Amino acid sequence: MKNLSNLEPGEKAVIDSFSDKELALKLMEMGCLPGEQIYIERKAPLGDPIAVSISGYLLSMRKSEAKTIFVNEIK
Repeated sequence: MKNLSNLEPGEKAVIDSFSDKELALKLMEMGCLPGEQIYIERKAPLGDPIAVSISGYLLSMRKSEAKTIFVNEIK
């Protein structure tokens, strides 16, 4: 299983779980729920932050936050 920060722009995945329970609550309030499909829109030149599309909107998050989200990649 990969974490979200390992994906490249253009890749899709489905959220599986979180490694940080406190941060997970914040992310779930923003729509990052297990089972939701997530799409990597773009990354900043140095890789931080990243922009993802989820639940019909664009969400920007730090790479450290993305590392706590485990995903199953969609081919």
